[in-house]
Amino acid sequence: MIAKLVRGAAFYALVSVIVVVAVFPFYYAILTSLKSGTALFEVDYWPKALSLANYVSVLTTGTFLRNLGNSLLIATVVVALSLLLGVTAAYSLSRIRFRGRGLLLITILSVSMFPQIAVLAGLFELIRALGIYNTPPALIFAYMIFTLPFTVWVLTTFMRDLPVEIEEAAIIDGATPWIIVSKVFLPLMWPALVTTGLLAFIAAWNEFLFALTFTSSSTQRTVPVAIALFGGAGQFEIPWGNIMAASVIVTVPLVVLVLVFQRKIVAGLTGGGVKG
Repeated sequence: MIAKLVRGAAFYALVSVIVVVAVFPFYYAILTSLKSGTALFEVDYWPKALSLANYVSVLTTGTFLRNLGNSLLIATVVVALSLLLGVTAAYSLSRIRFRGRGLLLITILSVSMFPQIAVLAGLFELIRALGIYNTPPALIFAYMIFTLPFTVWVLTTFMRDLPVEIEEAAIIDGATPWIIVSKVFLPLMWPALVTTGLLAFIAAWNEFLFALTFTSSSTQRTVPVAIALFGGAGQFEIPWGNIMAASVIVTVPLVVLVLVFQRKIVAGLTGGGVKG
């Protein structure tokens, strides 16, 4: 009995430490964003005076709202294209037998393992040749290179575990491959679609290197680059309050999405690894 209590106490203590380590940076960012003046440089862990001046400054000056809209547009389009192409590719890779299928799947996954800096120069030349530099399509094209392989891999693994009898019954009823994918498989794949879509959205929302390289004007930048360029030339010119407020504004939507879809995320991450 004592050993069981000790194990339980150790488990909850470990969970508490993990929660504190994970949540504290975000909590401190919120706390700092509500400070102003010299209070920004005071170290305290409980709010003494709350001020929304930093949020008002971020939302009413500069191009932050435009940058926020750019990030939302680009991330949404990336998710939509990744899921559309990923579902159709997953159907081919999981249901159609052809020579080299396994090698092709490994090659697709390997593409996402390349570091961004390794393809940056070549991708820059390609984007410039296409004439889409400093436009949202440039970032959409660049992000798809890394979000699509992961999406295809996860959806292929998930679709491979769906019962073949469902597909055979649909074929007997005269369903075309597109009807099978859209009417039969999609309703069964919502956990995997939510998981891969959310991960693709987070990757596109937080991406910095491509956004910094492929955009040059303040109106075309995404929020990570906009926040990075808030600072001035000197250390004491950096508007820490505005940076923290902008960081909180950018992070809150991701936290809300994860909390709303947490059940489907868990089901999507575990569904492909369990066979009936």
